[in-house]
Formats: sequence, C-alpha cells, structure tokens
Amino acid sequence: MEKIELKISGMSCSHCVMALTKELGRISGIKILNVEIGKAVIETNNPEEKNEEIKKAVEEAGFFLK
Repeated sequence: MEKIELKISGMSCSHCVMALTKELGRISGIKILNVEIGKAVIETNNPEEKNEEIKKAVEEAGFFLK
C-alpha cells in the first residue's frame, strides 16, 4: 500500500476531523491512518484511481485539498 499525506484547508476543530474521517471512511480501498486539523494520512493500493473519490470526500466534508 502507498502512504499519502493530504494537506487540507478549512479545518479548525475536532468536529472537522470527525466529518472528514466519516467521509474518507466511505471510500473502499483506502485505510485511514490519521486525521488531524489540516491534514489526513491514508494508505491505498491505487492512488491514481482514488484521486477523484478522495477529492470528492474532502469537499463533501466541507474542505479543500491544498
């Protein structure tokens, strides 16, 4: 699996962390290693295939990838 660190803007509290964790958790084929204010660390076997799903999940949670 490939480890990916996502830089995320718009997060400011623990509720933001929970919202992003929930949305990322809906994506099959990724493992969430850590989510904190401003970043998330995940693992996946298919990073290119998951890019759009990850971007959509971040936006659904109300944030943006940097």
